[in-house]
Amino acid sequence: MTDGTTLTVYGEGELAARAGRLFDGATREFFCAAADLHTWSRPEARSGFVSRLRSGPTGRLAVRKLYTPAVLADEEQRLHLFDVAAAGGQVRLRAATLPHEAIVIDRRVMILAGRRGPRGREFTITTSSTLVGSVHALMRATWDAGVPLADCLRRETDGLDADSLAVLRALAAGLTDSVGARRVGMSLRTYRRRVAEVLSVLDADSRFQAGVHAGRLGLTGGST
Repeated sequence: MTDGTTLTVYGEGELAARAGRLFDGATREFFCAAADLHTWSRPEARSGFVSRLRSGPTGRLAVRKLYTPAVLADEEQRLHLFDVAAAGGQVRLRAATLPHEAIVIDRRVMILAGRRGPRGREFTITTSSTLVGSVHALMRATWDAGVPLADCLRRETDGLDADSLAVLRALAAGLTDSVGARRVGMSLRTYRRRVAEVLSVLDADSRFQAGVHAGRLGLTGGST
């Protein structure tokens, strides 16, 4: 302890042991800013957070998660963000460097992520109202300049015309090529060429991945 309100711990294990209860104790606001999901938690902790969010008092608790676009490069992290959004949390991305990697809970306690060292990553926990208020203001300004996750994902389809979007919907529906081609009114050869174009634009490794992406964007169902 330094001044009675600040504590420094090292490594995620010690952070969980000394401050884990804080993550479950949020009642008004849970505000997280990080480069990616690896800053704060292991995969099992992430799934636990989503479960609590789904069953918690979402009407009172505002959950805000702010990341850099690097978080979208990893499929597991992308899916977690989709889950958070589906459970009622707000997710935004900001290309500029974040002022701090931090978590602020109910504007009364803050956890700052520091540098990595021999003892693990350094985390500072504080209830200093001055520090908490200052960092929260910086985070909020960065949040306001961020782009909602859904808007970022929609931009990924900017290179697709109406026919390609129809093909994407067919992929999301899990249709075979022959059935998909008939649904969108294309020859089988043209349909397959369009599928290849869609995969390229979305940087998807498979038709299934492209279909999942379409589902997350709400491009499911319906006919053309």
